[in-house]
Amino acid sequence: MTLSVDCGGGGIKSTLLDAGGFQISGVVRTPVPYPFSPADLLHVVEDQLAQIGEGTPAHIDRITLGMPGMIRRGVVVYTPHYIRRAGPHTRILPNLEHAWTGQDMQAALEARFGVPALVLNDAEVAAAGIVSGRGLELVLTLGTGLGSAFLDDGVLAPHLEISHAPMRWGLVYDDVVGEHERIRLGDSAWSRRVLKAVESLWPVFRWDALYIGGGNACRISDSVRARMPEVNFVPNMAGMQGGVRAWSMVSREDRAL
Repeated sequence: MTLSVDCGGGGIKSTLLDAGGFQISGVVRTPVPYPFSPADLLHVVEDQLAQIGEGTPAHIDRITLGMPGMIRRGVVVYTPHYIRRAGPHTRILPNLEHAWTGQDMQAALEARFGVPALVLNDAEVAAAGIVSGRGLELVLTLGTGLGSAFLDDGVLAPHLEISHAPMRWGLVYDDVVGEHERIRLGDSAWSRRVLKAVESLWPVFRWDALYIGGGNACRISDSVRARMPEVNFVPNMAGMQGGVRAWSMVSREDRAL
């Protein structure tokens, strides 16, 4: 039994997966209660596990947790939303930035729940649920910001924060295709922004296959989709459904540490 947890800027979702990666419980969702500390995240996961078990924590053998930002071997190098006072694009609180930076979330989960844990970037967990495992595959997720994962024959490459790379007008990718811009521009104009973002990434990655998912993928207009015939659009549930396969997609070196 794997508890699969998908952490976003606005909400946290959990479900149980069997050994084959199939969902065997309902999905429990909790809005992120900002300001949000590592201890708060552990409490939310614990509460969701109890909700799945209808009052008694459900039996689990391991935990897979995907969260926004740069995660290295289960340690938070940087997370963009949880360090802020009231969520994305609000003021950074120095005490939260200190609490999250360097936080070994993988070890904290294992200590709290007594089972092995795997903590990755949320787009990387999503990638585990959808890629073929053949060739160079890029997964982009559209939500609060831009998530990404890059894989070579099914093995995750070291994470790159594409979302923070400059794109245009002195803005980074998050600023151009994030949720706040979609709301400001409307879906049609925002969809054209997404197309430009994809086109700008092609010379960098030259992927064999490209997947676009996340909560806002469904908002890309039909006219823009028609201009991206090679793109595989995937459902948002991939963020949790990859919770089992993700364990086999980290490198042997990472699994040994």
